Amino acid sequence: MAFKPLHDRVLVRRVESEEKTKGGLIIPDSAKEKPAEGEVVSVGAGARKDNGELIEMAVKAGDRILFGKWSGTEVTIDGEELLIMKESDILGITAAA
Repeated sequence: MAFKPLHDRVLVRRVESEEKTKGGLIIPDSAKEKPAEGEVVSVGAGARKDNGELIEMAVKAGDRILFGKWSGTEVTIDGEELLIMKESDILGITAAA
């Protein structure tokens, strides 16, 4: 994939949640919520301060992250549904790359 986000934006692939509950119940597609977990595909260079100094990104490609349910903008790139969001929309890193 040749897409590279700009500034402090992050390209994220959603990670699907389990289709069964801990008790063994199967969750139908109609009842599933969109997961708030994903994998970082690529990141921009970072935001800039007023003086032009670059603020490095805290996340990198391959990191597993948590984000708000309504975060980001859905896009389709190379036939794959992805999200573009600002780094500030990311709640935390669950597993570093």
